[in-house]
Amino acid sequence: MRLGIYVLLLLTVVFTAHFASGQGQWRQLFDGKSLKGWKANFYPESCVVVDGAIRVRSVKDRVHLFYVGDQTEGFERFKNFELEATVRGDPGSNSGIFFHTDFAVRDELKHLANGYEVQLNSSPNDRRKTGSLYAVVDLDKSPVDETNWFKVNVTVKGKQIVVRLNGQVVVDYTEPDQLVRPPDRVGRKLNPAGGAIALQAHDPDSTFYFKDIRIRSLP
Repeated sequence: MRLGIYVLLLLTVVFTAHFASGQGQWRQLFDGKSLKGWKANFYPESCVVVDGAIRVRSVKDRVHLFYVGDQTEGFERFKNFELEATVRGDPGSNSGIFFHTDFAVRDELKHLANGYEVQLNSSPNDRRKTGSLYAVVDLDKSPVDETNWFKVNVTVKGKQIVVRLNGQVVVDYTEPDQLVRPPDRVGRKLNPAGGAIALQAHDPDSTFYFKDIRIRSLP
């Protein structure tokens, strides 16, 4: 009886330590060979696998490549998580990583209506540079050279959003409880139920590559 109590106490300590760490097991979202588990909302030819990386370059308007996992309808939802990807872009290119989003679009250019975007951009046409939490916390100078591979890390826990580039924190934002967004950005907020992860193909003149895409759940 006493041995059983000791075993139970030991298991309690182990599981408590695991959950206190706030870190689940990493899951690979991209197999390095195919777009299995991914789905483009428009113009699927805009997203292909090249040399072990996902290449996104729109053939027309905005295209978003959603991680859908095994879902036949809809997409896989992520609420509290840590997401990592290794990224690079051609010179003068624009892209982004969306989270807490969905398939809804807000205009004829097919911009996503909901969720947040971590901006990836070396184009002179957009002043919001790589690492920006788009239209929320904007950077006017990129901390990286986008033509070289760099690591993007996005952590969402509760109302806090942290963006890191090559391990450096560039955004640490907490969404306020009484959130008011401009009319054209009303959906730019966290979804209590979580949302999708999506990669953006911005325009025909912008090319970005993504590899080593992985995620882990947080409490």
